[in-house]
Amino acid sequence: MRLRARVDGAAARFKQFHQPSPDTPWREAPWCAVDLELTGLDPRNDEIVAVGAVPIVDGCLVLGEAVYELARPDRPPKTPAILVHKLRSADLAGAPPVDHAIDALLYVLAGRVPVFHSSIVERTFLGPPFRRRRLRLPADVDTEALGRAWLRARGQQPPAGIPLGRLAALLKQPAEDPHHALGDALTTGKAFIALASHLDALAPQTVGSLQSLAAPVRRSAGRFALP
Repeated sequence: MRLRARVDGAAARFKQFHQPSPDTPWREAPWCAVDLELTGLDPRNDEIVAVGAVPIVDGCLVLGEAVYELARPDRPPKTPAILVHKLRSADLAGAPPVDHAIDALLYVLAGRVPVFHSSIVERTFLGPPFRRRRLRLPADVDTEALGRAWLRARGQQPPAGIPLGRLAALLKQPAEDPHHALGDALTTGKAFIALASHLDALAPQTVGSLQSLAAPVRRSAGRFALP
């Protein structure tokens, strides 16, 4: 069945699926790596223009269920944003409104733990559309937080920030197409699998143990805004 025919009722379906228990071993839990492309970083004025998501099952990416959706913004993207994600007004003119992209995300995210990189951005922009549907965005795992924990376990001092491409390089992984929602979701998913595996080799990891590393970021998401 085509995705566009399935997104109707996505919020109701999302509510029917339960998140895995915090004590579930990480490889036994369903995950979903998610990335957004935006017109900017100010949640008061900027908008989502693309959503990418890749499920992870048994510690492997499920490419056949990956989602990539464009979203038509209410206001044309400005030049700095276009230079980053290469999506022009003409590219987005025929895209559906953002609600369709959110419903597609809800469909693939149902029952899965979200995985973000620098999750404060995704949580801030996804929060309002989730609340409009009377949904709560599940507790996530942040690959930047996992990267910090991994570097500390190796006796290294983590840098102030770890961009996704830099994290992939540290893990000796090829990065997918950067600043493309699906490419970055793939890179995030690969980084998550590698980091969870490395940390699990040091001490058994569960959904809860990996989520706990991102807890300070989740508490900060509601205060995120750039002038």
